[in-house]
Amino acid sequence: MLYIVLSASIHGEEGEQHSSCERVIFLLPSASASQVASGWSATALRCFNLLGKSSSKESHVHAHATEAMAEPAYTIPAFRQRSADETEEYQRVTTHVAKGLAVIQEELHRMRISTKAQVESLAIQREVQEMMTKKVDLYDEVHKMPDFLVALRPHTVWEKTPVKLFCTVEGKPRPVVKWYKGGVPVDPLSAPGKYKIESKYGVHSLIISRCVVSDTAEYSAVATNPHGTATSKAKVIVKRPAGAGESCHLGLVPHLTEIHPSKLEVTLLDRFSVSFGVEGGSISLVCTMVVVPDLPNVPPHAQWYRDDKLLKPGKHAEMSVGGGLARLKLPHLAKDDEGLYTLRIFTKDGTAEHSAYLFVSDAAPSAAGAPGAPMSVKAYDINSDYVLVAWKPPNTVNEAAITGYFVDRCEAGSDHWVQCNDAPVKVCKYPVHGLSVGHSYHFRVRAVNSAGMSRPSRKSDKVTALDAAEHERLQGTDEGVPSAPGQVIATRNTKSSVFVQWDPPKHLKHLVGYYIDGRAVGSKEWFPCNNKPFKHTRFVVHGLTPGETYVFRVQAVNVYGLSDESQESSPIAAEPALGGGFQYATPSAPFGITMLSCDGSSMTIAWKSPKHCGGSKVNAYYVSERNADSSHWKEVNLTAIKERVCTVEHLTEGTFYEFKVQAANLAGVGLPSTPSTPMKCEAWTMHEPGPPYDLSFSEVRSHSLVLLWKAPVYTGASAVTGYLVEMAKKGSSEFVALNHDAVNHRYLQVSGLEEGESYVFKVCAVNGSGHGKHSQLSEPVCAKALPGTKEIVAGVDEETGDIFLSLEACEICETSKFVWSKNYKPIGDCPRVAVTTEGRTSRMTFTNPDKDDLGRYSVVVTDTDGVSASHTLAEDALNTMLELSHAIRHPIIPLKHGLNYEILEKGHVRFWLQAYKLSPDVSYRFIVNDKEVTSGEGHKISHDVSTGIIEMTVDLFTRANEGTYTVQIHDGKAKAQTSLVLVGDVFKAALKEAEFQRKEHIRKQGPHFSKYLYFTVTEDCTVMLECKVANVKKETSFHWYKEDEELVPETPPNVMSGACAIPIPLFSRKDHGIYKAVLNDDRGKDTSVLDISGQVFDDIINAIAHIAGASASELVLQCTPEGIRLQCYMNYYTEEMKTVWKHKESKIASSEKMRIGGTTEMAWMQICDPSDKEKGHYTIEISDGEQTYTRTFDLSGQAYTDAYEEYLRLKAAAFAEKNRGRVVGGLPDVVTIMEEKSLSLTCTVWGEPTPEVIWFKNEQEVASSEHTKITFDGGKFASLVINKVTPDDSGKYSINVRNKYGGEFVEITVSVYKHGEQIPEPKLGHHAKPATPVATPVPPKSPAPHSKTPTPTPKAHTPASSMKSPTPASTPVPKSPTPTPKSHTPTPKSPTPTPKSHTPTPKSPTPTRSVKSPTPPRFMKSPTPPRK
Repeated sequence: MLYIVLSASIHGEEGEQHSSCERVIFLLPSASASQVASGWSATALRCFNLLGKSSSKESHVHAHATEAMAEPAYTIPAFRQRSADETEEYQRVTTHVAKGLAVIQEELHRMRISTKAQVESLAIQREVQEMMTKKVDLYDEVHKMPDFLVALRPHTVWEKTPVKLFCTVEGKPRPVVKWYKGGVPVDPLSAPGKYKIESKYGVHSLIISRCVVSDTAEYSAVATNPHGTATSKAKVIVKRPAGAGESCHLGLVPHLTEIHPSKLEVTLLDRFSVSFGVEGGSISLVCTMVVVPDLPNVPPHAQWYRDDKLLKPGKHAEMSVGGGLARLKLPHLAKDDEGLYTLRIFTKDGTAEHSAYLFVSDAAPSAAGAPGAPMSVKAYDINSDYVLVAWKPPNTVNEAAITGYFVDRCEAGSDHWVQCNDAPVKVCKYPVHGLSVGHSYHFRVRAVNSAGMSRPSRKSDKVTALDAAEHERLQGTDEGVPSAPGQVIATRNTKSSVFVQWDPPKHLKHLVGYYIDGRAVGSKEWFPCNNKPFKHTRFVVHGLTPGETYVFRVQAVNVYGLSDESQESSPIAAEPALGGGFQYATPSAPFGITMLSCDGSSMTIAWKSPKHCGGSKVNAYYVSERNADSSHWKEVNLTAIKERVCTVEHLTEGTFYEFKVQAANLAGVGLPSTPSTPMKCEAWTMHEPGPPYDLSFSEVRSHSLVLLWKAPVYTGASAVTGYLVEMAKKGSSEFVALNHDAVNHRYLQVSGLEEGESYVFKVCAVNGSGHGKHSQLSEPVCAKALPGTKEIVAGVDEETGDIFLSLEACEICETSKFVWSKNYKPIGDCPRVAVTTEGRTSRMTFTNPDKDDLGRYSVVVTDTDGVSASHTLAEDALNTMLELSHAIRHPIIPLKHGLNYEILEKGHVRFWLQAYKLSPDVSYRFIVNDKEVTSGEGHKISHDVSTGIIEMTVDLFTRANEGTYTVQIHDGKAKAQTSLVLVGDVFKAALKEAEFQRKEHIRKQGPHFSKYLYFTVTEDCTVMLECKVANVKKETSFHWYKEDEELVPETPPNVMSGACAIPIPLFSRKDHGIYKAVLNDDRGKDTSVLDISGQVFDDIINAIAHIAGASASELVLQCTPEGIRLQCYMNYYTEEMKTVWKHKESKIASSEKMRIGGTTEMAWMQICDPSDKEKGHYTIEISDGEQTYTRTFDLSGQAYTDAYEEYLRLKAAAFAEKNRGRVVGGLPDVVTIMEEKSLSLTCTVWGEPTPEVIWFKNEQEVASSEHTKITFDGGKFASLVINKVTPDDSGKYSINVRNKYGGEFVEITVSVYKHGEQIPEPKLGHHAKPATPVATPVPPKSPAPHSKTPTPTPKAHTPASSMKSPTPASTPVPKSPTPTPKSHTPTPKSPTPTPKSHTPTPKSPTPTRSVKSPTPPRFMKSPTPPRK
């Protein structure tokens, strides 16, 4: 097709257009374009000739028009004979053109008449202008600095009202005016709609559209030209009315006219895009906007629609408008919410709208494979006792087919759901009966398949059961599902979406909508594109992977279910479409124009790439420039510029210039950029370098990125030596230096970024003179990796052995290319590498890799959102890959294990190796000492293909087998050889082991030990010597020996059980020695020896310590007469265990002050005669060689005070016990004597001071008389002598010995019988058991020695019993072995049982008249409390 546009325009001075005629456009078929090109040119010229006849002045215009039309040099093709079809086409076009020319002539005639007067007027103006030229030129030569003819004036305004600041400035060249607020430049883009800056005819204005109190400031206009700067300032004060937070000084507030929301000017800014949600979640659709005027009490009138249905605020849709935002929040998403959402805002000029699709996917099913929830549940045919509930079925893509539905109901205001149907219904409607008249109900539906039950649908709106009225009725009587949709066609839309359309099914059967499914080519899994039936036959599928290829299918839906699937569409890649209108297909405007260098007559500028390429690669740029004082733009380049750098020449030094750039692609030239800020053409003479430029990013990840830039064009007085980079967060002015030492390359790896944060960067170059100008700020970059980002993989081709780097792009389009770089310099056509691309994967293969190929390699995928990656090829990695490459190119049989040997039973030696893989055709040979060995007598050679093992077994291994063993393997083209040197000490060790195995084989023919003697330690710390035996019989004997002395265990060993053991309880150093176990029968003898000494002994002690330490109790405090004792109970204790006591981290050595000892059940440490120095923490450490068990006790504070008091009490009690009065010995328990005989009861007593002695008979004190004589000699010997005893002298006698520390009673039973009578059995009271008769005692000739108080033992709460009771309240225990009746008096309870006495304790009838013992039966703490 050929577009021909004819237009005419009239221009005045400085390029200003004053009038123009309408454009006339004709469309010709492309086939005739070349044929009529020359004719159209001639026609156009004739049209301009018609216009030129209007006046004499028009001849000049005609000449220019003729010249302009002649610029495109068309070449008239040579005449050739036309065919019949061409002739017919030519005639048709000629007729069409003739009609068009007639219309053009008529239109031009009208234009000529209407513009004649204007042309004549322009001619007059032009003559006047030419006459004034000389005068103006004189003024132009006089340069003038800026001067304000009309300065700014101050303003005081109300809040929420606009203010406009004006000024008029003159100067030559025309000054450039910039506005400042409080010294900060005013940026209209920082607050869209807030500020508006205008400059017309030398009048400059700043308009603040809606003032707030914070706008109160000093505003200044700064005018600048090459000859100087002028400034005008004015104060703006914004007042707030009284009662609104600020006092009013300007009188009454003017009444504002009521403003309707539809009178507001609304501009939509950031708009919500296609969104994706999940059932049960929430989502917000937000659109930002600028409202003028922005009145907080008059928000814009906004409406939200879903699928063209107006939404109302409710619990499922929350809406808000204000603060520059319009928001729709869907707090409880369901598939009913899926659809096209439209925001419609009523504005002064009509409505502002924006639409985007919301997709809602199924939530995770309650059971794997269960269907999605039904949707759109609605009640129809409402009656007083039943309603008809209908719904839409869910989409089933990979799930099993739906077998039916269950309908539930609940009364409004209740959460109790009742299932309405017992069996699932197969269609999407169900009549619910049994309703109560006047009651309101909600309904929901659940789907069922073979895998389980779906989640319930969203409940229906409230329905009231009333009599039949004009309620909506469900239409349709046709049964069955619709037929399958027709042909499906998919076309490109964007890089992540595809436009799908299809033909409707032939049989609709009350169609509800369509489900669209998609599948990536090469995958078997389909995915749903929509989850709510879509009513139209066209649909845009979003959320696709860029560059991936897909196919689509469609299913129709009605109340009976889903139709058959349509045929699949043709495969289509998710890539942008080329077309869609001029603005869509052409690139967007470049931006960021900056100056790189200036020499006084030329300026070098650079710019940034367009943000949108328009669907095809940008292949050209066009630059225009103008004097800042002029509005006329001049093209700089007629031929396309490929790079984003341009040098503009033939400029005037000292003049300000503005530039704009346009980008072009296959679709044409795009929109121009906004004009740059005025740049002064002034030669750069500084010694420092100019700014780097073209800052770009690569390998953007969550916490790092690579920044790249280009070297400055202006280098300064010396070469650039490095670069410094600074970084700041977006919106922040605080820049941080990333490198303190300049880098000499033009890239920098930046790390330590915050994921999701946006950053900006700037770079400056450094030379010998210092730091140069900073570059323009980079575009903000977000530290976030693209979804699916992959890194470069380095590897070796398994077939060719080539070393390569490979990248699989996460997105790609048709125009994308993989650009490889080394150290961020493009590689291009380099003979060292070869680049191949297949689909989404690019591979760079090294032709002959060596150290010169080391470095950092990167790859960028063009026409994507920044797909890039890098990989550093290090020397170690390259060497590894070179080895692997050599192995692939020069194949060898890889060996899992080289040649090795092992000693088998009977002393056989097996030589073996293992390959990773062997084929059935493998061949090999064994060579021993340069002679090949074959399988035969004494040697057995074999291999196993499945395991890759090759082996040779030598039956008799002797000294002759010393030497070198080699195996050579051939398997196809691959080879392998492995050797084993078996000489010297290695051979001797192998020979020794072989001989040992032969002997072992012989030994095992008789009874033998399958496991030699070893030890174990039981939980009670008993050491067990154990062994295992084999090949035994009943007749086999087993004996234990220690140091050749036989040990006979309590339980005879049972060899038939296969194991024998002997215990060693209470193991200690006494158990050192050599233990031996011997097996013997008629087949042979075997011996096992274990030397328990040295390391073995230490191992046993450590094993005991391991169990004892684990069982150790906490330290227990016990006071004794000697001091304070800390005790630790455990299963077993022996002094050989590694036990350390510490006081305040200092090790304690046993001494007179600190005594360390123990029993078999505990370890103790006693502080003798304690003092305050012994306060503090005490620790016992029990070590088993690997682990240390620690127990601590804090002996300080109240604990020490109580212990010390108890120690003093016990010490005093012990002293009293030692010095109290007592009977040491000499008195019997029972005396039997004949009448008329004399009885002498004599005993030795002791006490310090000397005790008092009193005798009693039947509890009555005995006085000395002639019949009864009492003596006490030397304070030691007490006696009671009865002369000529009579039966009346029979009874119970007792002696009470006491002093100030206490005393004791001793009782003697005396029986007197007559001559000739049988010696009676004495009675020891009414409850005493009869005692054995004894002979008349003979008093001892010498006193018995004093018995010391025994040392407390762990099992006794009180000291061991002596012959006499220690206290008057105690029962004396006689020394005689004759048993006495057991006492019925209970003894005090003790936490620890008292050791049993062999003699029962009799009850004493003697009253407790003596002084009480100073050691009462108190039981504060036992010296040896029971273990927990």
